[in-house]
Amino acid sequence: MKLSITDQFLYDLLVLIDEGAYTAGKLFGPRRSIIRALPYHRNPVLEKYRKEKSAKALRKIIYYLKTNNYIKVKSLEGNKGIMLTSGGIAKALRTSMVIEAKQKRKDGKWIMIIFDVPQKYQKSRNILKSILLNSGYKLLQQSVWVNPYDVYEKTVALLQHHDLERYVKIFIIEAIR
Repeated sequence: MKLSITDQFLYDLLVLIDEGAYTAGKLFGPRRSIIRALPYHRNPVLEKYRKEKSAKALRKIIYYLKTNNYIKVKSLEGNKGIMLTSGGIAKALRTSMVIEAKQKRKDGKWIMIIFDVPQKYQKSRNILKSILLNSGYKLLQQSVWVNPYDVYEKTVALLQHHDLERYVKIFIIEAIR
């Protein structure tokens, strides 16, 4: 599956944050323009995209992410910085599920999710089903989904991000017969 450049960019930012390169997901820089808000010499993500794409293409990526509310440009202590919004984090996590869903669990076990979201919370039900489908889960029976891939941590992160963990039980199972 080919990812869009904006999805890949958000995923790369999330990986950079997960690696602890920047505190609390904030990427700061000393200059004023949006492109320079993340200086190339300190930001491996922008350095990568600067080398692969033109500065104009990078500005378009950042403009698209900003207008779709995936990132925000903030001024903090006289510097501009880019922050992932709640929507940007959710989209980056979904993208990471697509990228990382190809790796089967090393222990051979499966993840099983059982959920019961009340009918009056239809939007939450739809979000949960979207998370499961995008993560590579397969429907075993009504409200029971299974996955042989190593996506446990990302699943938990997405459930917490969307405040769905109270409706879900997660099991690690040895085999499905």
